Amino acid sequence: MQNFIFISPNFPTNYWQFCRELKNNGLNVLGIGDQPYEELKPELKASLNEYYKVNSLENYDEVYRAVAFFTFKYGRIDWLESNNEYWLERDAALRTDFHITSGFQTSDMPRIKYKSKMKEYYQKAGIATARYHMVDDLAGCKAFVAQVGYPVVVKPDNGVGASDTHRLSSDKELKEFLAYKEKEHPDVAYIMEEFVRAEVNSYDAIIDAHGNPIFEAGNVSPVSIMDIVNNDDNSIYYIIKDLPEDTRAAGRAAVKSFGVKSRFVHFEFFRMTENQASMGKKGQIVALEVNMRPCGGFTPDMIDFARSTNVYKIWADMIAFGGTDMPVGEHYYCAFAGRRDGKSFVYSHEQLMQKYQDNMRMVDRIPEALSGAMGNQMYVATFSTRDEMEKFYSDVLAVTDATNAKVQAELTKVLALGEPETVKAEK
Repeated sequence: MQNFIFISPNFPTNYWQFCRELKNNGLNVLGIGDQPYEELKPELKASLNEYYKVNSLENYDEVYRAVAFFTFKYGRIDWLESNNEYWLERDAALRTDFHITSGFQTSDMPRIKYKSKMKEYYQKAGIATARYHMVDDLAGCKAFVAQVGYPVVVKPDNGVGASDTHRLSSDKELKEFLAYKEKEHPDVAYIMEEFVRAEVNSYDAIIDAHGNPIFEAGNVSPVSIMDIVNNDDNSIYYIIKDLPEDTRAAGRAAVKSFGVKSRFVHFEFFRMTENQASMGKKGQIVALEVNMRPCGGFTPDMIDFARSTNVYKIWADMIAFGGTDMPVGEHYYCAFAGRRDGKSFVYSHEQLMQKYQDNMRMVDRIPEALSGAMGNQMYVATFSTRDEMEKFYSDVLAVTDATNAKVQAELTKVLALGEPETVKAEK
């Protein structure tokens, strides 16, 4: 029997399903988390063979002792994963220390965690990247801006999601950012990149032990997470009905370049919405960043709805058997809409539920830890056509007060983009 340690199986709240499918496949599933056992969801309790509570997952010594305990009790650990961006480096350190060779080691971390290091591997895969500069002083940053022009985007070189990401549009804003960095994060390395006028397209895949995809999908984020977080906006993104071939080709090339094996991955690409001389033409794929874990939040469930399948089982089958016979059924668009509290919406919750009762797949409050990027109230629904999905977005996010006119105008602009305008992939 294989021993699998799942770090933080209780968060995100849907991750218990990974544990369930592992256990169904005959693995010994061992959880390590900081939530008291009695507070775990009943479904998670039933999916674990044993749970070890630590006071803090941030305390490496505590987590190390938990892994040592499981090793002593059950023997060699075959797998250790959290499927969570926040814990990737911790996972790698534990694998390295306990000689668990089924996943990334500490030596692998720079190329998959540092945005500046990722660019080299994207370029090896033949995928264009935005020009960048490691933030130093005012003179160095202004010299870079002189090459690429404003706006520029700055963010931690090793960061999670869109946290602490800034769009700078003037020398004044640049000086303010440098003062903020010096005061608040003097020891954090930041990367500055030219601004890419684009929407975000993703490649979401489950990769087997030989580096080959056994399942592929993708989502589109017409509004940047950076803008959603910084402007306190509503959130929208959707699983695309059929993955564009250029996204598929870029994703597969990146998998090979980064040496990905036995993982669920979420690779992000820009799809340019206008020509930019330094990167290419409208519709072209440009690298953004790699994430060596499933797309965040409830996206795995959305992929299930969009493909009439179970990606939790496909992933667990890959772990247990190296492949899967889980069928993929009819394809749909699966739309996520995250409403922000405090806005005045045209349609009430009850009206939306009545109108879209046949389409709704998930309706819930968004956990506080995810609300910055995803809003406060979520609606997930499936549609056979893009027109139906656009009408859904128009209804869910329609606002009444004049102060939100800008939000409404942006939504109209987003929905006018239509299907991704792709560029034929190079072989």
